[in-house]
Amino acid sequence: MPIRRFLIATLLLLSSSHLIAQPKKFSLKGLFHRTHPKPTIISSVKTDKLYRPSVHFTPKAGWMNDPNGMIYVKGIYHLYYQHNPNASVWGPMHWGHATSKDLIHWKHKKIALYPNALGTIFSGSAVIDSNNTSGFGRGRRAPLVAIYTQHSMEGEKAGRDDFQNQSISISLNAGKTFKTYRGNPVIKTPHLRDFRDPKVFWYEPTSKWIMTLAVGDHIEFYSSPNLRDWKKESDIGGPSMGVHDGNWECPDLISFDLAGKKHWVLIVNVNPGAPAKGSGTQYFVGDFDGHYFTPYDRAAKWLDYGADNYAGVTWNNTGDKKILAGWMSNWLYAQVVPTQKWRSGLTIPRNLSLTKTADTTKDEFLVASTPIERVEKLEKWWGSEREKKIKLSKPFIIKRKQGIAPSRLQLHVDTANSFEIVLSNANKEQLVIGYDHLSKQYFIDRTKAGVSVFHPDFAAKHTAPRFANTKGLDMDIILDKASIELFADAGLSVMTELYFSKKPYTTIEIRSTTRTVVSKLAFHPLKSAW
Repeated sequence: MPIRRFLIATLLLLSSSHLIAQPKKFSLKGLFHRTHPKPTIISSVKTDKLYRPSVHFTPKAGWMNDPNGMIYVKGIYHLYYQHNPNASVWGPMHWGHATSKDLIHWKHKKIALYPNALGTIFSGSAVIDSNNTSGFGRGRRAPLVAIYTQHSMEGEKAGRDDFQNQSISISLNAGKTFKTYRGNPVIKTPHLRDFRDPKVFWYEPTSKWIMTLAVGDHIEFYSSPNLRDWKKESDIGGPSMGVHDGNWECPDLISFDLAGKKHWVLIVNVNPGAPAKGSGTQYFVGDFDGHYFTPYDRAAKWLDYGADNYAGVTWNNTGDKKILAGWMSNWLYAQVVPTQKWRSGLTIPRNLSLTKTADTTKDEFLVASTPIERVEKLEKWWGSEREKKIKLSKPFIIKRKQGIAPSRLQLHVDTANSFEIVLSNANKEQLVIGYDHLSKQYFIDRTKAGVSVFHPDFAAKHTAPRFANTKGLDMDIILDKASIELFADAGLSVMTELYFSKKPYTTIEIRSTTRTVVSKLAFHPLKSAW
C-alpha cells in the first residue's frame, strides 16, 4: 500500500476510536515527514502517580508538544504550548496556556487559541507591542500579539501546497484572552508545504519587527513595521548548512554581548537527525544586520545531546537574560510512552549564555545551558554539603526508602577520570550517568532503566562530547520521576533523557575503577512544585 494511503487509512481508524474526540478537526501536521508510532493505552492510574513529574510542567490532561508564545509580562511568565485537549496523542492543535511567577510553580489557564476556519493552531511566538506599531493598542494598554502558523487540514488532505499560513491574534489583557485579527493570514505561503513556526522580536537598529520562519530545509527572515505587513528579507540554510535528515522547525534568533561585541545565535530544531536519533536542537553563531544572518561556521552545534529536548525556544521580553525551554520528548516515541491521561512535558527552563572556547586550531563559540536559579527554591536541606574528599576506591552510596526523585545532585571531580553514577531500585532497574575519560564523553545509559518495549530505539546509551579543558569536571543533575537532566562543566555539555522505571529508584551509587576523587558533593531532595 502506498505510504500516503496507509497514513490516511490509519488516521481514519484513529478518528473512529475514543482516542480522538473531534475527528473532523484532526490535523495532519508532519505525518508525511515524521514517523508516529501507533498510540497505546496503558493504565492511567498507575502511570499518573509513578511518572507524573514533580518539578516539571505537564498539562493536566491531553497531549502537549512544542512550547509556544513564551513571553514575560508584568511579572508573569506565560507559557503557551501545542495542545490536544481531547486525547493524549497528537491531534487538532490548540494553544494551551499556563502562567508562573518563577518558572517553577505553574498555574493552568484556559485554552488561549482554538482552531478556526483557517485551520488548526501550530507553533509560533508572542510579543508586547509597547509602541503600538500595530495600532491594536487601546489607550495605555499595549497589545500582546500572538503570531502563529495556521494549518488547513482540508488543504493538506487535498494535496495542495498552500495549507500553512501565518496569522495573528491580539490580547489587550496581558495574554489572558485573545481576539483573532480579521485580516488573517498576514503572510500567505508562496505555495510551500512546510512554511511554519514564526518567532518574532523587535530589532531596534531598523525599527522593525523581525520574524524567523522555518521553510523546509532553510530559515527565512521577514521584517515588518507593524506586525501586519511583512516583507521577506533573506533566507539561509540548505544542504550545505547544519543537519538536514528532516525538516527544519521552530527557529529562534537571539543575541549575546561578549567582549564588547554582539553575536547572534540562530536556533534551529530538526527532526530526525539529532545525535541521539530523532528530534534535536542545533544552533549556529554569527552576525545579523536586520536583513541577513551570516554564520561564522555552517556546521551544526547542539544545545542538548540527550534524546528528549526538542522545539526549544526562548521567552520574549526578558531583556538581556535568555531563558529557553523545550518539549521534553522525542518524535520517535512521544505518542507511545507509558502514560495515558497526559503525554509530554517541558524541560526545566534554562539560562543561556555564550562562551568562547580556545583550542589549538580555532576559537569556537558555544552556547551553555544551566538550570534557572529558582530551582534552588525547591531544595530541601539534607546535610549534604561535604567539604572532605570522597575517594571512590569504594562506591559512595546514598539511599532513600521513599525514592530519590525528585532531587538535585551536584558534584565536582578533581581529575577527569572515568566514573559512573548508578540510580537503581529493588527491581534491579538502573539508570547510569557518567564520564568516559578515554572518549572524553559524558553519557546516559537507559538500556536497563525500566519500561522500553514501546519503541526499539528507547533503550539506548547516548553520549555528549566534553568541551571544557579543565583538569576537573562538574556535574549538575536534576532528577524527576521520569526524567533526568545533566548539565556538565557549567552547561557546556547537556543531556536530557526520559526513563520509565517500574518502581522508583531508591539508591545512588557513585563508583570508579580509577583513582577518582569527589571533592564536593551536594544532594538535595526537591519539594514538589505542584
